[in-house]
Amino acid sequence: MNTLLSFILVLGLLIFVHELGHFIFAKLFGVRVLKFSLGFGPKVFGRTIGETEYVVSAFPLGGFVKMFGENPDEQDISAEDRCVSFAHKATWQRFLIVLAGPVFNLLFAVVLFFLVFFFLGIPSAGEGTRIGTVSPGSPAAEAGMSPGDLILRIGDRETMVWQDVLDGVKNSGGQPITVVVQRGDENVSLTVRPAMDVVKNVFGEEVEQRYMIGIKKADEMIWEESTLLSSIDSALQQTWMYISLTAIGFVKIIQQVVPASEIGGPILIAQIAGEQMKAGWVNLIYFMGLLSVNLGLLNLLPIPVLDGGHLAFLSLEAVRRKPIGLRAQIVAQQIGIGLLGTLMVFVFYNDIVRLFK
Repeated sequence: MNTLLSFILVLGLLIFVHELGHFIFAKLFGVRVLKFSLGFGPKVFGRTIGETEYVVSAFPLGGFVKMFGENPDEQDISAEDRCVSFAHKATWQRFLIVLAGPVFNLLFAVVLFFLVFFFLGIPSAGEGTRIGTVSPGSPAAEAGMSPGDLILRIGDRETMVWQDVLDGVKNSGGQPITVVVQRGDENVSLTVRPAMDVVKNVFGEEVEQRYMIGIKKADEMIWEESTLLSSIDSALQQTWMYISLTAIGFVKIIQQVVPASEIGGPILIAQIAGEQMKAGWVNLIYFMGLLSVNLGLLNLLPIPVLDGGHLAFLSLEAVRRKPIGLRAQIVAQQIGIGLLGTLMVFVFYNDIVRLFK
């Protein structure tokens, strides 16, 4: 139940923010908005306020803002209605209306991180030397090291921060080293022989080889006091980091560095959202921020039907100084629908296979 609720909360809120961006800029430029819908399929709830029908539909896997005059095949628009028609607005106005959706998702990530940093403080990884995990069969495991051990010394050198641990192991040359750890109320001396191993980045690529013993640092988060300006700065940095990682991730998928089988869909999102909710609201907000960035960047891809496809057409229109032909727009939309449909089938397949592993 928690998984379903967290999924609806996360995805529904992100879709609402995205469509709100389109809605606000459409209204700003005087475009008549016919419908604001969260979800697809049968209408669950709906109410008309002014000229706009607000709808919540049965399947919360998307949403849309329907604007007057936005469809390529809408030809018979009267002269008096052209002032409220999307198609008859200036190219730069239509560009901003389309761009507003993805931009609102990116800004929403900044807002989420700002709220966490401003009210809880700015997190930073502790510099302690406590062991978080020990890989089975590793040199550390064979020597008797355990999660929770606090590394006090490697050889004759005291280890004040985790970098001291990494340096001590790396510089061992593969020779046995004496590691003193604090375990409970006593100090224990252990002999470990580091082994050459491969260091990988977050995308699974090999970045270097060095001597290692098979331990990872414990997650010790320190929340430092924040100000308004430091919270804004940290929120912008956090969002930019997620933007960079997401953009690089897209490239790595194309390069087949990241296997296509790793791509997930709604089922995976629901599972992760449920796990993050169990871990606490801060974890859920971080996940929501990451997903908001993903949604924003995904919609900027130049695929017809997505916002990025519309932006590409509008850019061509600005360069050519005339709209793209009606037939070309319709064909492009059909291709885009086919691509998205194929992608949805693929990610659902991955999700289902992952469930039975």
